[in-house]
Amino acid sequence: MSDSAPATVLSPRAALPTAVRLRQSADSIWWLALVAALFTLAQLIFVVPRLGLSWDEVVYVSQVSTHAPAAYFDPARARGIPLLVAPVTLLTGSLLALRVYLAVASGLALFGALLTWRRFRPAWVLALGGGAFASLWVAQYYGPQAMPDEWVAFAALAAAGFFLRAAGEDDDPAQEAPPTRRRLAPLAGLAGAMAVAALVRPGDAVFLAGGLVVAVLAIRAWRRWDLVAAIAAGLVAGGVQWVVEAYVRFGGPLQRLHAAGAEQDGFGLHAGFWDEFRAVNGPTLCRPCTVGVRDPEISLWWILLPVLVVFGVLAARRLGRFRSSLLAGWCGLCVAFQYLFLINYAAPRFLLPAYALLVIPVADLLAWLLTSVRADYRDITRFGVGFALVAQVLVQQVVLDHQVAEKVTFFGDYTRIAVQLHDLGVRGPCLVKGEQDIPIAFYAGCASAGSITTVRARDPAEPVAVLAYPHARPPAYARHWREYRLHGIRTSLLKLVVYTPR
Repeated sequence: MSDSAPATVLSPRAALPTAVRLRQSADSIWWLALVAALFTLAQLIFVVPRLGLSWDEVVYVSQVSTHAPAAYFDPARARGIPLLVAPVTLLTGSLLALRVYLAVASGLALFGALLTWRRFRPAWVLALGGGAFASLWVAQYYGPQAMPDEWVAFAALAAAGFFLRAAGEDDDPAQEAPPTRRRLAPLAGLAGAMAVAALVRPGDAVFLAGGLVVAVLAIRAWRRWDLVAAIAAGLVAGGVQWVVEAYVRFGGPLQRLHAAGAEQDGFGLHAGFWDEFRAVNGPTLCRPCTVGVRDPEISLWWILLPVLVVFGVLAARRLGRFRSSLLAGWCGLCVAFQYLFLINYAAPRFLLPAYALLVIPVADLLAWLLTSVRADYRDITRFGVGFALVAQVLVQQVVLDHQVAEKVTFFGDYTRIAVQLHDLGVRGPCLVKGEQDIPIAFYAGCASAGSITTVRARDPAEPVAVLAYPHARPPAYARHWREYRLHGIRTSLLKLVVYTPR
């Protein structure tokens, strides 16, 4: 009886040719999961532990918080963010819990938005685009914040992906049109993504919808009524709350738009792109935008971005992805248009929805440089792409650290002022009016007074404080009140004086 070698059993995957296994690995969903996980992890490490609530966040959070009365909700805002944070703020006043919740939620949202594009790109290409977006300091900074811009970004990217699916862009043109049931899911996804965008920021949703409708009219293969119907249905579903509130609080949509425009110093043609360039590395709000460009040498990527997008669309044409890449670039331009040309101030977060869409053609360009250039130059292009990506990530982290450190000091002063107000006997239920009253009132657990009528109509037993700058005269009604000089305030903006009734 002779010895025989044991039989080797190969798994189906191991039996595949090496090239096929590599191709499958490159298209693994785990690439997208990895990018989303790293995005969340970066927020938890670099932003979450230190950052307090900003003025705008206080407005949104206070609507659904048990910590303090709701702040005035101005006409330019929408109710999407309060709905997003309500599951946490109604249960706990913990800022850390809110930050962790939003960081995890934004990572999941990035994953979901990229997933809608999987039929049109290998997963590793989408991971390149998602990583480019996630590496931006402004994306990491606002991911764990209760602010609308990043959520519009995820909704816009998902809407474009669902639009392409519903349009049958991934189907073989030689085959018959896909059955209706195959289009229902992406049409519902398109309507849902548009509803989210409108619920969070109706103005951005209108520009996004306009871009998609123009695409329907421009591309013969996309001229289908159901695409327009899904876009319109989502826009209406998400915007109905804004319209109803407009009638209830402002007299109607036109009056609300007029009031919102007045708060924003009106809408009209402005060279807003220059303001956005000056704010690309901060400040987080440039209004009026009279500052110089911070570190212009590390802002070149912003100037080059339109060029990269154009070359990315051209590269996508060679890779057989032209229309999908063009749609992303076009919609990115549409959502950026109002901020680049219609308002006279800037904030880096305004362009987040545009960045989320523009990274698709940028990723196409990077993919072409990595895989499709002549073999003689491939090593050089791969080194160049790798070096550029690493340098961009490092630069963005430096800017992020500076911005977080700056805001930690600023928001920390809110806490110190609130403590001193408590020492003066200004405790809830209480009222705060004056400079920086909305965030300081929230930190102190007080209501913020929208007008002098509110101050005069309060319960006489309710503690009240008026905040003013040292060089400014107090309001007429507070000129005979007791004056207290705050101490330990580190930012010049918050060097305030407190006036309380005698």
